[in-house]
Amino acid sequence: MLEWGRVMNDIIELEGRIAAALGRIRRQVEAMSPTRTDADDADKSAETIAALTARLDEERTVNAQLEERVRALKDRQDGRLSELEAQAEAGTKRLADLDTELQRLQAVNTELRAVASEMRRALQDEVADPELVNRAAIAELDAVSAARDADRAEVEAILSELAPLIGEGR
Repeated sequence: MLEWGRVMNDIIELEGRIAAALGRIRRQVEAMSPTRTDADDADKSAETIAALTARLDEERTVNAQLEERVRALKDRQDGRLSELEAQAEAGTKRLADLDTELQRLQAVNTELRAVASEMRRALQDEVADPELVNRAAIAELDAVSAARDADRAEVEAILSELAPLIGEGR
């Protein structure tokens, strides 16, 4: 955003320079008096007109170059802005994926704790419940799977943040 402000300041400065140059040319053209009859004055007027015309052409060329530079800066800035918006959108998606995986991990771990607690009670009561053992094994497998998925999402988020830095170092 800071660079965009600099581009806008450059544009404003260039517009001011162009306006000042056109103002100088306008004043010089107005200062010329086409009603003089003296031959020397006519020659000087013709020279002045030729000089002013040349300066006007130069100013138009400079103006065209400045406008092209401004257009190029704006295009580059628009491209960079689009790139940053895409990066922000991708980062938001990665964070949402990571959050989903972490929530799943928390839910599975809660279930695992509940099954472990039931198993402790069953062991204290000396009751063998094959269904409870099966639920405990499934809950543990789900917890391991959720932890792996959360780790994978976190690694992907970290790698996506490091990729631009690694690319810049080359």
